[in-house]
Amino acid sequence: MIALLLVPLVLPWLLPPLARRTAERVRPDIALWSITAASAALGFGVVACLGALLFPLALQVPQLAVLVDLIQPLKAGPESLVLGISALAAGIAAVTTVAGARRMASEVRRLRTARGSVAALPDAGGLCVVDDPHPDAYALPDGLRGRGRIVVTSGMLRALGGDEREVLLAHERAHLAGRHHLFLAAALIAAQCHPALAAVVHPVSFAAERAADEAAARGAGDRRLTAHAVGRAALAAAHRRGGTRLPVVIPGAVTGPVPARVRALLGEAPTRRIVPALLAMVLVCTGAAASSLGGAALLHRGVEVAQGEIPSH
Repeated sequence: MIALLLVPLVLPWLLPPLARRTAERVRPDIALWSITAASAALGFGVVACLGALLFPLALQVPQLAVLVDLIQPLKAGPESLVLGISALAAGIAAVTTVAGARRMASEVRRLRTARGSVAALPDAGGLCVVDDPHPDAYALPDGLRGRGRIVVTSGMLRALGGDEREVLLAHERAHLAGRHHLFLAAALIAAQCHPALAAVVHPVSFAAERAADEAAARGAGDRRLTAHAVGRAALAAAHRRGGTRLPVVIPGAVTGPVPARVRALLGEAPTRRIVPALLAMVLVCTGAAASSLGGAALLHRGVEVAQGEIPSH
C-alpha cells in the first residue's frame, strides 16, 4: 500500500520536460488544455495520496481509532516504516499548505491591486488606456467569465504602428475569449501541491501566449506582421522600470520567451495534434491514477481487516 501511494508523489517530476516539449511542438490550444489537465490531475493525485498516507498516523490517536471502529491495529507494512512515512507526509502536508496559502493570498492581493488601479478609468468596448509612458499591455480577467478589460498604456500605443496595435489588441482579446486566466490559475494551484509542478506553470503560460499569438495572426491574416508586433512590444516593454508586479493569472502580449514565439510566428501555422511527449504525459497521469486507486483500495481493505469485517487472509 505504502509503495503504491508513494508513486504519485514521484511521477510529477516527469511532467516538466514533457510539458515543455508539448508546448513547443503541439498546436497551442491543444497543448494548453493537455498540459493544464495533466498538471491539475497530478496535483490532485498528490493531495489525495498525502491524505491517505496520513491515515496510519491519525489512527494512532485512540479517539480517531474508535471513530472508525478498529478492533485491531491497521496493518500497512512494518510499523516503524509506515509511521515514519506517515509522519513525514504530515510534515510535508503542513509545510505545503502554509506555503500554498501564502502564495495564493499574495496572488489574490496582486489581482485586486491590478483591478483597483484601473477600476475608475473609462473603457471603450473593454479597452482601457492608461496614461503611462512605460509600455505595457495585458488582459485583465473578470472572474470565471470571459469578459474583462484589455489594459494598454499610452507608452505601448506610441511604440507600435497602427497595424501592430490592432494585432496587440487581437492578442489580448484572444486571452479573454479563451479564458486563459483559468488555465493559469489551475496551473498555479497545482504548483502549490508539488514542487515539480511549479515548473509546469511556465509551459502553460507559453502555450497560452502561443494560442493568443495564433489567434491574432489568423485575425490579421499576416503571420509576419504578428511576429513584428510581438517583437516590438516586447522590446518596448523591456525598457520598463519598476512598476507593480502582475499576478501569474494575468496574461499579456510581452509574457514568456518572446524569441521562441516570434520564431514560431515566422514559420507555418502549427497543425500537429499529437507528439510522443503528449502521449508520455497521458501515460504519467494514467500511472499516477492507477497507483492512487490501487493504494486506496489496499488501504480500504486494511481498514476492513482492522475492523474485523473481513479476514486477513
